[in-house]
Amino acid sequence: MRIGLYRLLPLLLVLLSLGSVPAQANERYAAIVFDANSGKTLFARHADARRYPASLTKMMTLYVLFEELDAGRLSLSSTMRVSANAARQSPSKLGLRKGSKIKVKDAILALVTKSANDASVVIAEEISGSVADFARRMTRTARALGMKNTTFRNPHGLPNSKQITTARDMVLLARALQDRFPKYYKYFSTRSFKFRGANYRNHNRLLGAVRGVDGIKTGYTRASGYNLVTNVERDGRHIIAVVMGGRTGASRNAHMRDLIAKYLSKGSRRDTLPALIVHTGPATQYAEARPPRPRPDLEQEDAILLSYAAAAPARDVVTAALAEAAQAEPAPKPIARPIAAPIAEPISGGDVAETAEAELDPIAQRISTASAVAELAVPVSPDADDPIGKLTRLARIRAGEDELVAGAPAPGAVVVAAGEPGWHIQIGATPTERGALDLIEKAQKRMGTTLASLSPLTQTVEHRGETLYRARFAGFDNMEEARATCAKLKRKSFACLPMPN
Repeated sequence: MRIGLYRLLPLLLVLLSLGSVPAQANERYAAIVFDANSGKTLFARHADARRYPASLTKMMTLYVLFEELDAGRLSLSSTMRVSANAARQSPSKLGLRKGSKIKVKDAILALVTKSANDASVVIAEEISGSVADFARRMTRTARALGMKNTTFRNPHGLPNSKQITTARDMVLLARALQDRFPKYYKYFSTRSFKFRGANYRNHNRLLGAVRGVDGIKTGYTRASGYNLVTNVERDGRHIIAVVMGGRTGASRNAHMRDLIAKYLSKGSRRDTLPALIVHTGPATQYAEARPPRPRPDLEQEDAILLSYAAAAPARDVVTAALAEAAQAEPAPKPIARPIAAPIAEPISGGDVAETAEAELDPIAQRISTASAVAELAVPVSPDADDPIGKLTRLARIRAGEDELVAGAPAPGAVVVAAGEPGWHIQIGATPTERGALDLIEKAQKRMGTTLASLSPLTQTVEHRGETLYRARFAGFDNMEEARATCAKLKRKSFACLPMPN
């Protein structure tokens, strides 16, 4: 009998290291596994209990920064000055010196990999002027996202008894980062970051070690324990898991692996969950921090807001611009075509969102959000002397409108009346009708049931002797439904723009 117990002892030690037993007695422990396809909670322990976020805080710091990038008030190449306050922050840090500067992109990577506290304060002071004001904006943003049990007091997560959150609120934040900022969310998968001669490895050891994990953030203070938010997409399934209060980094990681192994297979392969919508109001407007300012170093990719209009309900200017453009010129007559038979040759050259931006002419000047989006309602050919033409060309490439696809028009047109109530979405346009049909089928195959109930249609538009064929889906009752579907499409690397009928 004694021999049997000795043989069992190693197994018991392994079980303890997985966190299953400590999780019961650890008052800091909380965990949740959320199915991001169906919206169901697959596992929850103390998911609504208040906990210290530690460096999970930086997820919100980056969310606010992404808002500034999205609004054009900052670009990835913008430089931010390091204050004495930022330089004296406690580790983990880059060791930034007072008076030096750091680029926005480097600051993003510093937060994602090194979890640099000094870089987070640089971001806060650049955007809001002070840590206190930035923390208030973080909390307002949390409320707008539905994170009702979260309060922020600083941008880095260093100890503050009033800075609290829950595992469930962290799921909401992880969802929002993916739904609203798919372009910038990719930074969370960065495994290492080189800055001024030093190489920093991502603290998230599950990256590259667990198939399907693409981020997103670790956190630790003595009061919080070891925290981890993880996003996993594998074999059509998509879960977001949170573990808080781990006793060690190793036991936290082991517990997260265990949760993924156990619950990912229980997730749905049908993506039926609408994209997370930001609920805005007088107290949650994001533009109040500071007015737009000229930035000569704006990059081309930051000058275009086409791909993000759908995921930003706070931007009423988008709707107003589209409505103004629709009144200025009668809408072209859409032509719906059945997509019954498979199309043999899909679009080549990768996803629409990845079409060659390197070939674009430099943008001579920045155009306001309203005018840029309004221009998109009536595509124009690029003109070397016309900055609006250049901007519109870039937007059209983002939407797939310069995707060169050969093919003959498909027969069997069905005329659909224009101007009916409701909304539709545009995923691109091509010089040929067959190209637009190919794009529609590609989206249908990739998105599964998301587009099943919608009506695919192509729409022709003539401008300066050029005929373009727009690829669209109709059948939305309101703007919110169209925007939510666009957010899902963008998560799959499709460009998308909601439009009123």
